[in-house]
Amino acid sequence: MVGQHVSDSVASAGPGWASPRPAGAVGPVAARERIQVIDVLRGFALFGILLVNMELFGRPLAAVQAGLPAFTGPLDRAVAWLITFLAEGKFYSLFSFLFGYGLAIQLERAAGGGPFVPRYLRRLFVLLLIGLAHALLFWPGDILVTYAVLGVFLIPFRAARPATLLIWALGLLLVPLLITLPLVALVSLTGAGGAATDAARAAAERATRVYLEGSFAEMTAQRARDLAVIYAGAIFAAPSIFVMFLLGLYAGRRGVFRRVEEHLPLIRRTLAWGLGLGLPAGAIYATTTELLGRAAPAPALLLATVAQAIGAPALCLGYAAGFTLLLRREGWRRRLAPLAATGRLALSNYLLQTLIATTIFYGYGFGLYGRVGPAAGLLLTVAIYLVQVPLSVLWLRHFQFGPAEWLWRSLTYLRPQPLRASRAAATGTPASGG
Repeated sequence: MVGQHVSDSVASAGPGWASPRPAGAVGPVAARERIQVIDVLRGFALFGILLVNMELFGRPLAAVQAGLPAFTGPLDRAVAWLITFLAEGKFYSLFSFLFGYGLAIQLERAAGGGPFVPRYLRRLFVLLLIGLAHALLFWPGDILVTYAVLGVFLIPFRAARPATLLIWALGLLLVPLLITLPLVALVSLTGAGGAATDAARAAAERATRVYLEGSFAEMTAQRARDLAVIYAGAIFAAPSIFVMFLLGLYAGRRGVFRRVEEHLPLIRRTLAWGLGLGLPAGAIYATTTELLGRAAPAPALLLATVAQAIGAPALCLGYAAGFTLLLRREGWRRRLAPLAATGRLALSNYLLQTLIATTIFYGYGFGLYGRVGPAAGLLLTVAIYLVQVPLSVLWLRHFQFGPAEWLWRSLTYLRPQPLRASRAAATGTPASGG
């Protein structure tokens, strides 16, 4: 089976830890130390991220944010509704949850291994640089900069008790609602929605012209403009992302994926509550936004905001719990092993998705910008992902890290990390770095 060698490195430990490294051993996680369920979830999240981003790759940001109508055929509308229902907001939430869990792992492994905070800040700074390069030179929809910035605010929580993490997470869930309520009231009273829609239409036309016909310098300037809009709206997404950081850190503190059998009641409750809340809330959000549109804030936006604030994290956690339960079964561990390979190269695969998609849509490539609807975008997503999965498996037969992961780790630890898998295997010890 494709990816069998990947599963071989973790199958002996099932869905929990393989061979834990002693506390204080600072460096990247070696293949035999990895938690399979985390890599599988990252691999699954990569598919969802691409699925949602496909529209943002192929249409102007202004048009998407303003809900300007496009591709109104019944098949495209049905696919758009399904993507909004099952994917929008759920997969960056899943990545955010895993980011928080990763901090818990780093803290555990760094115990007694020297100052943690300087190394952690250096790690975030390198991620920030990668994200800025990604956003300005290739595609403005980057999430890495947001993770790098918000990751700094996790530092005060690194020693917090699990109960404290939960209290903060629940409190921050209310923030998007508190932000949206006065915005809805303001726009409803002033009637500013129409002017905003006209401005969005003009911005969308300009972006389409630039990405199809502009020079690289013009595209870079357009990306900078789009990036400014995204960062201006980050106040809406930041609380939700940070909530998932805290929930991931909570799960890591409890060792949920390290001791799956011990936490089975919690995982099963999470599956039930996650699907029970997430599916109806997601349906409300998708129906409200796809049928009524996103052209301007209105009272319906408040309902959509509440539904998404509850439904996105709930369904994200339901997905995580479901995969965790599946991975308790040997057959599913083998079937999902290729996803683990994709997840181990999450950063490289995320950047590769941008390179492929922008080549498909922008004028320097196939020039399909503005011409691919949700249904065709779904097919493109599946095709790209089906290339990435076996490519990841093949890469890990020869190398420990993806190229972006190698760069990130080498700059974090201020020394080149051994890249070829054979070098670590030859010594029988984990490679240094993390």
